[in-house]
Amino acid sequence: MGKILEKIQEELLAMLPPTIYFLISLGLVAELRVLMLKGIGISVGTQVQVVIGALILGKAVLVSDILPFINRYPDKPLAYNIAWKTGIYFVVALLIHYIEHLIDFWRQAGGLIAGNRKLLAEIIWPHFWAIQMILLMLIFNYCVAHELARVIGRRQALQIFFGRPADAAAGSILR
Repeated sequence: MGKILEKIQEELLAMLPPTIYFLISLGLVAELRVLMLKGIGISVGTQVQVVIGALILGKAVLVSDILPFINRYPDKPLAYNIAWKTGIYFVVALLIHYIEHLIDFWRQAGGLIAGNRKLLAEIIWPHFWAIQMILLMLIFNYCVAHELARVIGRRQALQIFFGRPADAAAGSILR
């Protein structure tokens, strides 16, 4: 039983950084949606949806990271893996965003197919794609930070970002 608890704790700790990042990011996106839709009578999601979305994206990142094809370009410049992972995570975010809207329309229409038809007819596509563009940039930023930390090491990355500047320069691998 101790090994099971250790594995659960390890998974939760590994899930923490992407989940916190996506919680903050999705919170920003949710606030932007509120501001974009203010005054036109369209209701927006709740904070519970933001938390659930962050947990899903955090877990999706972990699951994606163990897939054999995720580090498709280990011997190429870092930009290749960043672009590849950004694309994969973006597709996951796009699906989650679409399903989030679909669930709302499904409830209104009373059925999945009717909800999808209603969604396709009534969604404000410029708003949907604006949110997707913001998510793309947030995902790209996450991938850049994640790949840099993977290459230089977790300890060095933490030192660079959260240590004292003099200590980071003294232990720099870039000198």
